[in-house]
Amino acid sequence: MVFGPAVTVFIVLLALLLSGLKILREYERAVVLRLGRLTGARGPGIVYVIPLIEQMFRVDLRTITLDVPSQDVITRDNVSIKVNAVLYFRVVDANRATVEVQNFLYATSQIAQTTLRSVCGQAHLDELLAERERFNARMQDIIDTHTEPWGVKVVMVEVKHVDLPVEMQRSIARQAEAERLRRAKIINAEGEYQAAVRLGEAAAIMEVNPVAIQLRTLQALAQVGTEKNKTIIVPVPVDLLRGLLPPGDA
Repeated sequence: MVFGPAVTVFIVLLALLLSGLKILREYERAVVLRLGRLTGARGPGIVYVIPLIEQMFRVDLRTITLDVPSQDVITRDNVSIKVNAVLYFRVVDANRATVEVQNFLYATSQIAQTTLRSVCGQAHLDELLAERERFNARMQDIIDTHTEPWGVKVVMVEVKHVDLPVEMQRSIARQAEAERLRRAKIINAEGEYQAAVRLGEAAAIMEVNPVAIQLRTLQALAQVGTEKNKTIIVPVPVDLLRGLLPPGDA
């Protein structure tokens, strides 16, 4: 079947007009430029872009997870380490994310890498290992400050892994072992001190009340009697022996 020129032109114009219909998902926005000038974001749902006159850019508003590659960092105490992180961010202004920066994904990735090297390089190794939350918050503030003009909001930054040299790992292991030995000695010394204090209190009580000494002696004899011993030494108070001796020998 052959169509005439008018029908062909009509079909081409209809196809061209229908090509302007765009469907945007709930998390998408369409940034439209009309003859090079920004007209604003459209969507979600069905939007119409005038063919040959308007140009549309799709922008995803969902949170994006960006893996920051491992960076070589020299800490403030001259330790060479490798640090990587993960960055969570989202576009809050589709117009600025399209107009203010050429590629907001690439730009955000680059600023995250430089910030990771800068922040970790200003810290001591012990601080970086022990105060990771503080450095995460600091990096988030710095990156968010740089990406705010692009309409990008940094949600969270997390340092994932700090790769230490083998020599430094051994040094940290020796330091941790020495710290455990120090704590063990302190705990042992505190236990001996408390035992000495208790023994002193018991001696003071027995000195005031002699009956306590006799009760303690009977308790010791009862404990010895339960064991299979061939020889049993029975302590006898000196006052009792003096009563049994003649008056001249006392």
